[in-house]
Amino acid sequence: MRLTTIIFSLLLFSLTLNAQKKRSNDYQSANYRDFSNKPFFFGLTLGYNQTNYKIFRSGYFLTSDSIIGINSAKGQGFIVSVISNLKIGQSVDFRLMPTFSFTERNLAFDLINSSRPILERKAESVFIELPFQVRYKTNPYKDIRAFVLGGVKYSFDVSNKNRALEAQSILKIAPTDFAIELGGGLQFFLPFFIFSPEVKYSHGLNNILIYNGQKETSKVLDKVFSRTWTVSLHFEG
Repeated sequence: MRLTTIIFSLLLFSLTLNAQKKRSNDYQSANYRDFSNKPFFFGLTLGYNQTNYKIFRSGYFLTSDSIIGINSAKGQGFIVSVISNLKIGQSVDFRLMPTFSFTERNLAFDLINSSRPILERKAESVFIELPFQVRYKTNPYKDIRAFVLGGVKYSFDVSNKNRALEAQSILKIAPTDFAIELGGGLQFFLPFFIFSPEVKYSHGLNNILIYNGQKETSKVLDKVFSRTWTVSLHFEG
C-alpha cells in the first residue's frame, strides 16, 4: 500500500510537470541542458534499508508441540553503490548498480514448555548485489524531473559461511536470492552533479529456506521470501 501511494504520487507529479510544458525553453534550465547531452552517467549511492522476511507456515506448524508462533522483525542497515547509467532516448535509462548491502535479518520463534520463551535467529549479513533497472523519466520542469523504475536484482551473502554460523544452527537460509524491484524518486539538476532521492521496494522471488527435516524450526516453515525497503541518495555526473 505504501509503495502504491508513493508511485501514484510520483506519477501525479509527473503529469503536473508535463501539463506545465508550453515551449521547450520554458521548462528546461541551463543545468538540465548541460547534462541532457551526455549519453551516460556514473555516480555513487548512499542509502538506508529495512529488511525482513515474508514467511509462510507449513502444515506441520499446526501440530507442533514446541513452537506456537513465528515472527519476522525488521532489521536495519545501509548500502553503498556504484552507478552506471546508460540513456536510451530522453526518457528511458538502463542502470547497473553494483552494491554492498549491510543488513540484519531476524526471525523469532515463540516456544512453549521451554526455559527460553523466544528463540531468535539474528544474522548480520553483507550482500553483494547486482541490480538491473529500467527507469522512466518525465519531462523536466526547470531543474526537477520525476522518475519511476523497475528491475531485477541478484544478491549473494558473502558473510553467510563465516559470520552466520550461529544463526544457521537455528535455521539455514540460502546465501543467494533474486528479487523484483519497484520504486521512484526525483532528479535535481545542480550545477556540478545530479542529486536524486529515491524510494525502492524489493521482494524476493526465490524461496530462500533451506529445509532440514531434523530441525523443528525448519519443519514449521513452508517458504521464506526476503523483503526490503530502501531510501537512497544518488549523486551522478
